[in-house]
Amino acid sequence: MTTARAGRVEVFLTRWRPILPLLVAEAILWIGFGAILPVLPLYMTEKGIDPVTLGLVVAAWPAARLFAEPAFGWLADRTERVPLMVAGLFISTVVAFVPLLLIGPVEFFVVRLVSGLGAAMYDPAARGFIVDATADDERGEAFGLYSAAQMGGFLVGPAIGGIGAGLLGQWFPFVFATIAGMVAAVYLLLTAKEPERRHAPQGLALPPPDLVGELQSSPTQRPVATSADISALGAGPLPAVPAAVASAVAGPHDPASPVAMKTIYLPPASFWNRMLVAAVVINFGSFFASGTYEVVWSLFMERIGASLELIGVSFAIFAIPILLLSPLAGRWVDRLGALRFIILGAAMIITAAFLYPAIADPYLVLPVSVLEATGFAILGPAVYAVVSWGSPAGRSSTAQGLFGAAGTLGFIVSSLIAGELWSRGIALPFQFFAATLLVTTLIALAIGRGRLDGADPSLMVRVPVQASPVTAVAEGTS
Repeated sequence: MTTARAGRVEVFLTRWRPILPLLVAEAILWIGFGAILPVLPLYMTEKGIDPVTLGLVVAAWPAARLFAEPAFGWLADRTERVPLMVAGLFISTVVAFVPLLLIGPVEFFVVRLVSGLGAAMYDPAARGFIVDATADDERGEAFGLYSAAQMGGFLVGPAIGGIGAGLLGQWFPFVFATIAGMVAAVYLLLTAKEPERRHAPQGLALPPPDLVGELQSSPTQRPVATSADISALGAGPLPAVPAAVASAVAGPHDPASPVAMKTIYLPPASFWNRMLVAAVVINFGSFFASGTYEVVWSLFMERIGASLELIGVSFAIFAIPILLLSPLAGRWVDRLGALRFIILGAAMIITAAFLYPAIADPYLVLPVSVLEATGFAILGPAVYAVVSWGSPAGRSSTAQGLFGAAGTLGFIVSSLIAGELWSRGIALPFQFFAATLLVTTLIALAIGRGRLDGADPSLMVRVPVQASPVTAVAEGTS
């Protein structure tokens, strides 16, 4: 049993070695980030910041990201990503302890603004790194591991911050977060290797009309086809097949004999495609949770009688389902497509948001948090996979920057609204977030119809399994 387990660990490490340094650094970073999160709203309110002003201060971080993230994503596609990630980590974490030295609404706002710029440098480069370092059919699982690494750190970070603040004082989480961020940056600098970039070669390869229905009806389990089907790729009014594809499919096969087939995905050439646009809309709605809960969660828990330690534990409890389920959910997304996981994940999150205001016992909040976290564990890898499918070749970080900016905009809007809604009623922030996620999910499903399982037939080409992988670029997708 021990030998078998060691073998599985070795296989895992070998398969994911290109992104392991990033996963480890992400876990360390989120330990520090999680340590601050439960304490920050309480610390600022104790320093005289009212809930409405708190919303403005919280919004400074995503406001910086809103404009900087697409720009840094563009830069990450044109330079080495590891130095950019390391610089972003240093900037965002070195200012973590500044609120202990400079106190006041303006000072807090500026600190959050600078921290947001650092995060904008780091995140698109990190997610683009994952796209380029993994294969097309393992992106869901890769981003599931990415979410699990974050939540692995988040599992212990809030508990460390809450307990440390209770025992040593509220200075502790800020210093701890700075140290954790610096460790993550140094580790990433020493261990991460730049992946080979996926550039966009010339050429176009589209499936013939008689294969379109087959691709749509069976997006994940491709049936066996004949070489006659293969030769049809270059026939009729379709654009010419690239020479590499033509040579791969024109082998000496008997036209009547069955040939095992594989599907090659053709990344869209434009950011304006149904997959990426749908993912952007969903991300806007889902990040309403981050903005809303960062402003009101600790206040909500304190209102219903939770101690500082229990508030920290509530963040840790939220992390457990994401840590355990995200990689598994990502694996199923790779096999079955993203659509059903987007629907199920969003439904669980919306249900939890409506339940929270009805709870008066802080301990009864914990199982509802598990429900919500399970929804995010399912939704996150599915949406990340859709983004990777909708990213033009060689421009994955730019796509991630646009995707992240949409979430950032949702964070800004929700954090600005949450403080005002909280002052009017304890239930309003939760209800507004739930309604927003419901509407944006429905809009995204309408935009991405037939595309959220990665089954767009205009972006796929079929070749025999014996053929070498070929990458081509479609001129666009409807």
